[in-house]
Amino acid sequence: MIKTLTIDTKKRDEIIDITTYVQEVVNREKMKEGVVVVQSLHTTAGITVNENADPDVKTDFLRRLDEVYPWEHTLDLHGEGNTAAHLKTSTVGHSQTIIVSNGELLLGTWQGIYLCEFDGPRSGRRVSVKTIKTE
Repeated sequence: MIKTLTIDTKKRDEIIDITTYVQEVVNREKMKEGVVVVQSLHTTAGITVNENADPDVKTDFLRRLDEVYPWEHTLDLHGEGNTAAHLKTSTVGHSQTIIVSNGELLLGTWQGIYLCEFDGPRSGRRVSVKTIKTE
């Protein structure tokens, strides 16, 4: 089964915790054992698993990506002004695979699943969640 989540973002660069949404998909499917694949359907928004306890981690994460890929429109030959967003997404990746055990996402104590917006704000960012049962 594939479920598509739709998320509106509010900032140019933003990290949004989607762990609860993904767990809800697992719950609706009554999935006990297996994996979920979480995938962004955009070239300027990625998916990562990262720290979910300290909000400063998200700020540091975005700041460091900006240092590596500065937002400079003058460098964009394709004219959209978002080359940095494409590079950030390629670095972070567009998907994550998470094990499901006993009906729960198998994440560490401090881990969460995040949509990483790099070209916002945007309406209707789509994230697909594919459940693969192994029980």
